Amino acid sequence: MRLITRAAATAVTTLALTLGVAEVASAHVRVIPSSTAPGSYSVLTFNVPVESDTANTVALTVNLPTTTPFTYVSVRPTPGWTAKVTTENLANPVKDDDGNIITKAPIKVEWTATDGGLAPGQFGQFAIQAGPLPKSGTVYLPTQQKYSDGKISNWVQQAQGNAEPESPAPSFEITAAAATPAAADSGTNPWALAGGGAGIALLGGVVGGVVGSRVSRRRSDSVVSDSGTSTEDQAADRTSVPA
Repeated sequence: MRLITRAAATAVTTLALTLGVAEVASAHVRVIPSSTAPGSYSVLTFNVPVESDTANTVALTVNLPTTTPFTYVSVRPTPGWTAKVTTENLANPVKDDDGNIITKAPIKVEWTATDGGLAPGQFGQFAIQAGPLPKSGTVYLPTQQKYSDGKISNWVQQAQGNAEPESPAPSFEITAAAATPAAADSGTNPWALAGGGAGIALLGGVVGGVVGSRVSRRRSDSVVSDSGTSTEDQAADRTSVPA
């Protein structure tokens, strides 16, 4: 069982490292939604790596959809950064699911560093809660990443076919059900549980064997003791009888 558990742990570790390497190799701004269900309110977490070898990331701007606008956006505080949500009138008002005309909506979120930003070799996470999500399709969130040397990385391109563009916009697909959290986030390892259960069973067997052995030994000692006492008494009785 130990061999199986170790093999499983090794496989999981290898997979995690492989995925981690793939993510680092891509080095693009990504968005991870907590939910992708139509009409839901999702926490959108942006992973922002620093691609420059010499400059810090000091600002980030995420542009929100305007054809299927969010009516609600709030920002999770990020230490060392200020955040601003800009709301403007829509060029083309739209109807929501209840038939209401939406003329104004949040159109972008801007983060600005207050203590130097993200240095080369680092990455940051910036999160908003937004909704409701549209009924279907792909949500694109074009993003600008500004560096301390004045350069800007524009993550704005939409994928055409299966090939990923050079500077893809963060995006996610709307699905029929909420996104399932990663196994690593859940904190539950089925292999570990299986190994733990087997370990408990094995420990129970060992404890049971030790207890049984002690009980058996005590019974044996008791029988020997009783037998020895009886023999001595009989010998004493025979010795005390007159010839």
